[in-house]
Amino acid sequence: MKPAPFTYHAPASLERAFALLDEHGYDAKPLAGGQSLVPAMNFRLAQPAVLIDLNRLDRLAGIEPTDAGGLRIGAMTRQRALERDPRVARVAPLLAQALPHIAHPQIRNRGTLGGSLAHADPASELPAVMLGLGARLRLGGSRGERWLPAQEFFLGLFSTALEPGELLLEIEIPAAAPGSGWAFEEAARRHGDFALAGVAAGARLDADGRCRETTVVLFGVGEGPVPVPGAAAALAGRRPSAQRIAEAAEVVRSSLDPPGDIHASPAYRRRLAAVLTRRALTRAFDAAGKASA
Repeated sequence: MKPAPFTYHAPASLERAFALLDEHGYDAKPLAGGQSLVPAMNFRLAQPAVLIDLNRLDRLAGIEPTDAGGLRIGAMTRQRALERDPRVARVAPLLAQALPHIAHPQIRNRGTLGGSLAHADPASELPAVMLGLGARLRLGGSRGERWLPAQEFFLGLFSTALEPGELLLEIEIPAAAPGSGWAFEEAARRHGDFALAGVAAGARLDADGRCRETTVVLFGVGEGPVPVPGAAAALAGRRPSAQRIAEAAEVVRSSLDPPGDIHASPAYRRRLAAVLTRRALTRAFDAAGKASA
């Protein structure tokens, strides 16, 4: 339960952090909240030669409104700060609903939004939420910065579009369109455990009460967040009903090819994902109806 030897750096500026990343290349690993990296190091599943602690970089933390009514969130913002901020509940209710499901309060006190996204655990709630919200991410290094939509950031199992020498700097969440509703559901063996399956869902109604837009993103059932556009297609232009929501959930069940493990078989995960999708869409349409009233 001890990490392999490593060299530790705690840069006081972002420029110094970039310089260290460039200097040490693949031997270096950034440290944000450390809630995934430190246990992996203790078990020697990860053995970076150089650890670059980002916790002195205050400019990477914070929550600010955008001119368009959304939110810009620094990558080093603690999950607990997001959970307690009323602006998050107001502007991004899907994120607010998901945060209490992430591990335990002690973990969220240290864990960061950016660290979770960069880790890209397929059972993590936050990558799916970012896809559901249509977020975009600012990446940067010594060679400059770039923005990526969330759907282009997550590439696969623990894999992202971050290039050597780059850090995730900021996340921008757009304001929700009028008439939108959101819901988050997950199932785990115990609260705080990794989800066996989960879903982030959004819905938007037009003035006639018909479905104008639907978002369904699953997690815990693939190598990353799994959007299911077929579920949205099953509801497009129609008035939501229990039957039509059940049809969308069936699209989810039939389209998935989840992994199996000691906790759940592929068939169980498919069924569970469909049940959670039905629950989440029912709640999302109910919230959208209230928002449209």
